[in-house]
Amino acid sequence: MSKFDVIKRLTDCGVVAVVRAESAEQGVKIAKAVMESGIVGIEITFTVPGALDIIKALAAECGDGIIIGAGTVLDSETARAAILAGAQYVVSPFLDVDTVKLCNTYDVPCMPGAMTLKEAVEGMRAGADIIKIFPGALFGPRIIREFRGPMPQLRMMPTGGVSVENAGEWIRAGAVAVGVGGALTAGAKKGDYASITEIGKQLVAEVKKARENMK
Repeated sequence: MSKFDVIKRLTDCGVVAVVRAESAEQGVKIAKAVMESGIVGIEITFTVPGALDIIKALAAECGDGIIIGAGTVLDSETARAAILAGAQYVVSPFLDVDTVKLCNTYDVPCMPGAMTLKEAVEGMRAGADIIKIFPGALFGPRIIREFRGPMPQLRMMPTGGVSVENAGEWIRAGAVAVGVGGALTAGAKKGDYASITEIGKQLVAEVKKARENMK
């Protein structure tokens, strides 16, 4: 699948599930629950034990049914390992230019984090495809509007603090998608994976409603 196709599928859905888990087994269960909700993008963070194994397992089992990403990627070496394991996009909490270059070499979308307009522009200049606004909870949706004032061409996705209650607001502010972690996957701590599927459906619905209201 080309970089263009991956980005289109992620943004068409508008929700990316950020999976942090205590074990590889729990990570796979969360990912499967997310899949059932209609969310297309699943980001397996490298804070999860056995993250590479989870990426490999999901890539083999799910094929093109989902778009598997690697999150919390801190350097180009980790990015390459993730891509070879089957990751179709790479997300970082900050800009590492070598990681962006590596991803572009493999035709894989890269989404580095930014907290300021300067960081966002530096990411775009380096070749990033989408800028991850992180942590979104510190700023709220207004930061998207403010960044898009001087730079309307920026494609941004917030993570951190995104929930069913505010996902639509982020989209209306101009985000191309939202990344959702704890607000989506909290039920896994109690073994309640059905709640993950239900919340995922609500998130997809909120994004769709927000976009329809913008037409």
